[in-house]
Amino acid sequence: MDIPQVAQADIPTTPIEKKGSFGRFILDLFETVILSVVLFLGINALTARVLVEGFSMRPTLDNGQYVLVSKMAFRSEIPEYGDIIVFHFPVDPDQDFIKRVIGLPGDDVYIINGQVMVNGQSLNEPYIAASPQYVGEWIVPKGQIFVLGDNRNNSSDSHSWGAVPMENVIGKAIVVYWPPPDWDVIEHVQVLLANTQ
Repeated sequence: MDIPQVAQADIPTTPIEKKGSFGRFILDLFETVILSVVLFLGINALTARVLVEGFSMRPTLDNGQYVLVSKMAFRSEIPEYGDIIVFHFPVDPDQDFIKRVIGLPGDDVYIINGQVMVNGQSLNEPYIAASPQYVGEWIVPKGQIFVLGDNRNNSSDSHSWGAVPMENVIGKAIVVYWPPPDWDVIEHVQVLLANTQ
């Protein structure tokens, strides 16, 4: 059987791209930078990264830890009792604070004999460092929330300067991501109202 011969001129040829050309490198670099910017902007729109400064949230969170915060957590609903939130400090909005939600709009919060009470019911709080050594009573205004640090006796919080407007809330703390030995998902202990009657 005869194999047809193909003339060299009949074979289509394509130019061989020069691998590693400078133009291709610039294009790849540009695509990488654009993708990085898009990812960075997307991540920043959905989350925030916050440094815990001080000891007001001990033993749950400690000084020097970095926390990832979900900005989307409260877009359609308000925080729940026990949520750990990050917010702009009402007295100085340039500062961000991290505390635990204790009272919701309309709640009657009072502290007496080392016990936090909400609407006449005591809170079961296994997460605090020690019982509060102060007393007081607060009615949480509409559109605001009452927050306390877990280290009750070493915390600047709603017992000192009042409730937090909902528009100041940045989001819900979800993960400790730095330093590596402390990496952990933040457990939001749902505050249990223990009926005192």
